[in-house]
Amino acid sequence: MSPEIHFASARELARRVRDRELSAREVVQAHLDRIEAVNPQVNAVVTVEAERALREAARADERLAAGAEPGPLHGLPVAHKDTHATAGIRTTSGSPVFADHVPDTDELVIERMRAAGAIAVGKTNVPEFAAGSHTFNTLFGVTRNPYDLSRSAGGSSGGAAAALACGMHPLADGSDMGGSLRNPASFCNVVGFRPSPGRVPAWPVPAGWATMGVQGPMAREVADVALLLSVLAGPDPRSPIALDTPGGTFAAPLARDPAGLRLAWSPDLGGMVPVDPAVTGVLEPAVKVFTDLGCVVEEACPDLSGADEVFRTLRAWQWELSLGPLLDARPDDIKPSLRENIAAGRALSGADVGRAEVLHTALFHRVRAFFERYDALLLPVSQVPPFEASLEYPGEVAGRPMPDYLEWMRSCFLVSATGCPALSVPAGFTSGGLPVGLQIVGPHRADLAVLRIGHAFEQATGHGLRRPPL
Repeated sequence: MSPEIHFASARELARRVRDRELSAREVVQAHLDRIEAVNPQVNAVVTVEAERALREAARADERLAAGAEPGPLHGLPVAHKDTHATAGIRTTSGSPVFADHVPDTDELVIERMRAAGAIAVGKTNVPEFAAGSHTFNTLFGVTRNPYDLSRSAGGSSGGAAAALACGMHPLADGSDMGGSLRNPASFCNVVGFRPSPGRVPAWPVPAGWATMGVQGPMAREVADVALLLSVLAGPDPRSPIALDTPGGTFAAPLARDPAGLRLAWSPDLGGMVPVDPAVTGVLEPAVKVFTDLGCVVEEACPDLSGADEVFRTLRAWQWELSLGPLLDARPDDIKPSLRENIAAGRALSGADVGRAEVLHTALFHRVRAFFERYDALLLPVSQVPPFEASLEYPGEVAGRPMPDYLEWMRSCFLVSATGCPALSVPAGFTSGGLPVGLQIVGPHRADLAVLRIGHAFEQATGHGLRRPPL
């Protein structure tokens, strides 16, 4: 085993491969060894492509030796999220319907990572069709939290987050509709970033204008998240909402003096969400770090009324659009909670969707006005610490019953409805040793500013350096 390799930052590994201090084969082999050693405990990587990865690593070394200009991810191993189509590598979406599905083409995020030099070592576990923030399915089982194997790793990018925490890969691609990049990052003590809609263009997708679900980066450090974002971001003619800002914008150093920033802190979104005292017990002292850094921190929250209806309506509409035909063809192969979501989409009227869009627009303007007074909003990522892996979702939060598997994620999905960029960064641990993340939300399309604030907090605290006891 090579801990100096499998827990090194992506930036450090890329530099060492580029400078010929390490070969891509050495880096890939070290991570394959790590997967073999620890993955049986956590079940994060569900498909391993060792021989293919080592062949690609050998070719990467040959190209570098021949003088080819290396990409920013040259030689870095990545296990891709199992909902992201990978040419020639099984992509199941956590569903028995697609147990043997091998795509012919890469989707855009994979295409960009491979073009930048990343080497696919396999796929990471997801909930069925990425629905829910606890990673389990009938095909591969449960992904377990590296800090406590009896607990959830979160989801839907739970396999990606657990693999990062364990040193199985240095970077990960994920997606986020209601918290699927942020919740698992919080649960696994890594960094997850939900970028602004259009920042990371998606293709192919059935509804190219939709903005509730996005794809984005995960890593163990904010600067590595920015590195991956520099590869994933940028315009593409196949996406109608792709932003024009070049991806290279995010490759610049993140270090900035945060003194003078005006930050709003909301422990419960103005009473809109119940939060377990174990979470606020970690975050209250964590937020004081910003005061020590010279920021002005006030307790405040934007008016998020209507955000719940916006999210639930547009989410149900999108699930019916994408999975309705599959439900008709294979009803017994769709999990009950997802069948309910699709049914809710089918029950919507045109007026329902229209009302949601009107509320969506009003929400945007209220949040826009809020960020005229503040540079960022600080709040919990997850309303609970990692819960028991045997549960589908926590039945109650702070004594309040949770009626469905979405309700406990409101601290994330209400933010999704705003369209604002949001970062989950490690903020500490409960008395029982469970990770807790801080959510940093910025103004419309202020992705780089959010990453800089998260980087300043990370550098001041170092919580992300605490490794799981595997």
